[in-house]
Amino acid sequence: WKNSYAPSSGDLSYKLENRVLPEFFIRKRDSPMFRSGPWDGIKFSGMPDMQQWSYINIVYDFTKNREEATYSYRPTNQNIYSRLTMSSSGLLQLFTWSSTSQEWNLVWFSSKDECDIYGICSPNAYCDVSTSPACNCIRGFQPRNEQNWVLNGGSGECVRKTQLSCNGGDGFYQLKKVKLPDTTMALVDTRIGLKECEVKCLANCNCTAYANMDIRNGGSGCVIWTRELEDIRTFAAA
Repeated sequence: WKNSYAPSSGDLSYKLENRVLPEFFIRKRDSPMFRSGPWDGIKFSGMPDMQQWSYINIVYDFTKNREEATYSYRPTNQNIYSRLTMSSSGLLQLFTWSSTSQEWNLVWFSSKDECDIYGICSPNAYCDVSTSPACNCIRGFQPRNEQNWVLNGGSGECVRKTQLSCNGGDGFYQLKKVKLPDTTMALVDTRIGLKECEVKCLANCNCTAYANMDIRNGGSGCVIWTRELEDIRTFAAA
């Protein structure tokens, strides 16, 4: 809606964008406001609390092939009715119907804190609500200007502490409980696993990070990032 009173179409949209890996984006006109993170076989990596929906027995169905990329969910409890909507302010909201009070109850909503805002931190940084400032350079990176970084509340450029050598001496740091970086420009190889993915990344001097595409059953598929890492956040539990 345009606003809470006018049901005409507004500037906000929510859709599954199928570029390299399917991800949901909330956009205001063309500018991203929120990103779900890619599907990891169980959930969208930027929406770990989706798994809390299990109390209403929700079953997920995610399909990606040459013809389509679709996502749906359905409650298996026939006594529960639910609806997922987007508010005029850009919040995804999940409601369930209460037969007792005869009203819709809000049980989940997206964008719970500042770290859910798309690109709140600079490239090669991650957002963590438990730190002050919330933006932190990824391990192996540091603020270009430490004093300005502190004064501006974690706003600034993160640069490598040591430049890549590309002679076999480079390695990786593991990031846990995070939303994977924006995959718009990533590379995907569904045929190989994590170990082969690491080897492939090390052989590419432009490679900055890698991950499994699907984390089920020990992991499968390979996602490689060859540019700056954008829109990363941490979660207390994931």
